Amino acid sequence: MQNEKDIKVGRGVSLRLMPLGGSVTQGEHDFEVQMVGSRQTGSMPNKYHEGWPGLKIDEIHKKARLSTSQLLPDVFAVNAGSNDCLQSFKLDEAGKRLGDLLEYLWQTSPSSTVVLSTLIVNADKQANSNITYVNDQFRGLARQKANEQKKFVLVDMNCEAGPQIDHLVDGVHPDNEGYEKMAKLWMNGFLEALQKGFLPK
Repeated sequence: MQNEKDIKVGRGVSLRLMPLGGSVTQGEHDFEVQMVGSRQTGSMPNKYHEGWPGLKIDEIHKKARLSTSQLLPDVFAVNAGSNDCLQSFKLDEAGKRLGDLLEYLWQTSPSSTVVLSTLIVNADKQANSNITYVNDQFRGLARQKANEQKKFVLVDMNCEAGPQIDHLVDGVHPDNEGYEKMAKLWMNGFLEALQKGFLPK
């Protein structure tokens, strides 16, 4: 398990970044950032993550419990819930279940910042309808965490600037152009966290 490599931001500032979620978090193509996590995927040098293909929010929560306490990330980039939507699994509780996961992350790594993304589009009409429903819950969760003054930023991936249907290689996962769009939105989220004073300047 990797526990020493960091992401460098500014002079002398080191941030530990954990991508956490399903297979979209794992990535399938080129990606040049430094990450922490218990898994490695791809051919790039910086390939650590906590992305788990096929897993639902509850299962991702269980995986997070195995690694978060050891790696203690400063920043979590969370994208979870697509598999719940694909399987129509407990959709009414998706926001609450994700909220439970986030609270665990803050409990385990109290000074950490969570950058949560909404779910990207899906080529399957029913799955995409489920995603719209769950994303509304995530936006509500974002308002709740803001009211609680948590170190939290929401990144809306399900928008014009995010991946579109024609960026999906299999109806679910983005191609390189789609991942590039996601990366730009993630960066905007990290910059927002910096501006809000959640990260060291």
